[in-house]
Amino acid sequence: MFKNNTSGKSEIQFDTNSIDRIAEGTHLEGKLQSSKGMRIDGTVIGSVVCEGKVVIGPKGLVEGDLDCTQADIEGTIKGNVKVKDLLELKASAVLDGEIFTGKLAIEPGASFTGNCSMGGVLKGMNKPENKNQKNLVVEKTA
Repeated sequence: MFKNNTSGKSEIQFDTNSIDRIAEGTHLEGKLQSSKGMRIDGTVIGSVVCEGKVVIGPKGLVEGDLDCTQADIEGTIKGNVKVKDLLELKASAVLDGEIFTGKLAIEPGASFTGNCSMGGVLKGMNKPENKNQKNLVVEKTA
C-alpha cells in the first residue's frame, strides 16, 4: 500500500483491484459508500452505495437500500435494491424489498418478497400517498 519513491518520501498507492470487506461478526450502522467492489459477510444497518460489484455472503445482512453496478446475493437484504447491470440471487438469498435492475438471475431456493422492475431505466420515484402505495416511473430502453 505504501511505496518509497526515489526522493525518499512515501507515496500512497491504492490497489484499484482490491475490494472492501465487512467481515463476519462486524456490525456497521450508517451509509456505506465505496468506489471499489465490496463483500459483506457481517451486518450493515443503513444504505450501501457502491460503484462496483457487491457480494453479500451467506451470513451477510443488509438492512437498508443497496445501490450498485452489479450484485451477487447469498445472504439477506431488507430494503430496496437498485443494480445497474446484473443482480444474482443465489439459492440461500433472502430479499425483502423492491428490485430495480437491468438483468436478474434467481437460483432455485432463493426467496424474494416484493416487486421487480427489470430492463428499464429508473427515471424518478414519487413519494407514495400512504405506506402501502409505491409509485415508480420506469422508462424502457430500446
